[in-house]
Amino acid sequence: MPDSNAYVLVLYYSRSGQTAEMASQIARGVARVTGIEAKIRTVAPVSPDTEATAAPIPDAGAPYCTKDDLRGCSALALGSPTRFGNMAAPLKYFLDTTGDLWLSGALTDKPAGAFTSTGSLHGGQESTILSMMLPLLHHGMVLCGVPYAESALNETDAGGTPYGPSHWAGTTEKRSLTDHEKTICQAFGQRLAALAQKLQN
Repeated sequence: MPDSNAYVLVLYYSRSGQTAEMASQIARGVARVTGIEAKIRTVAPVSPDTEATAAPIPDAGAPYCTKDDLRGCSALALGSPTRFGNMAAPLKYFLDTTGDLWLSGALTDKPAGAFTSTGSLHGGQESTILSMMLPLLHHGMVLCGVPYAESALNETDAGGTPYGPSHWAGTTEKRSLTDHEKTICQAFGQRLAALAQKLQN
């Protein structure tokens, strides 16, 4: 029987809005599965200025994630723009604080996957997603990608990988998510939610 409090945590960092839009599309896919919902959360930026502080609640967009949000999730979708083929520092910083969850095994056997956005078409989408999977493996999570049974993965001329959803954002004028990119995001969210229910049962 599905848990009425079950949720997929869609946790992301976004600077210019594209990764945030991907998170919304993933949440739409989660909503297709009865008995589980999406909880969208973000992380605060970090700064080399040791005096910089962020307000406890962001001015706009999703609330900041807490470790309780992470601890209570049934599944996790982790999103970041690409930074030199790796996740952005704010998301890495948040994950670096989750040692107590690792020690207690709070995330063990829960499905998880990653998504990313890059400025250039071949700007490290797959390496970023793979690097984001490393802490998920250390937490004992069950990795989820996008199977080629999703036809949009074969048809896209922008982002989209079997490792997880991706978006080609452009380096000058920002590109909106294509229909194929949206479809891949939604399929990913739906698959995570369905896997979460199967593993819970």
